[in-house]
Amino acid sequence: MKIIVTSLFVDDQDKALEFYTKTLGFVKKHDVPAGEFRWITLVSPDNQDGTELVLEPNDNPAAKDYQEKLVEQGIPATMFGVSDVQNEYKRLLKHGVKFTMEPTKMGDITIAVFDDTCGNLIQIIEHK
Repeated sequence: MKIIVTSLFVDDQDKALEFYTKTLGFVKKHDVPAGEFRWITLVSPDNQDGTELVLEPNDNPAAKDYQEKLVEQGIPATMFGVSDVQNEYKRLLKHGVKFTMEPTKMGDITIAVFDDTCGNLIQIIEHK
């Protein structure tokens, strides 16, 4: 068994697609109509046959509540691995990304947390 798709609730699919592709660098894999919304999936540029991230609309009240509660408590909705948190932090700052936690070393990992502009906090992590 393996993870093939995971979802992330977003408050605006178009805005999320732009942020996740143009700012973060993910690659759009699918973008098809699904009722009043779209089935949008992204993949890592270096693993385009790997796990897909669905930009899921938070139109459901339970989803919206879940998303808001995570942000209120400062809990990231998901985590992305990077090879160098400090370099990624600097790169994203240049794109205007707002961080809620600057790069922080914790043992042999370094993490940082940013606002994805679509209702989520996202953590990046570097393993040494």
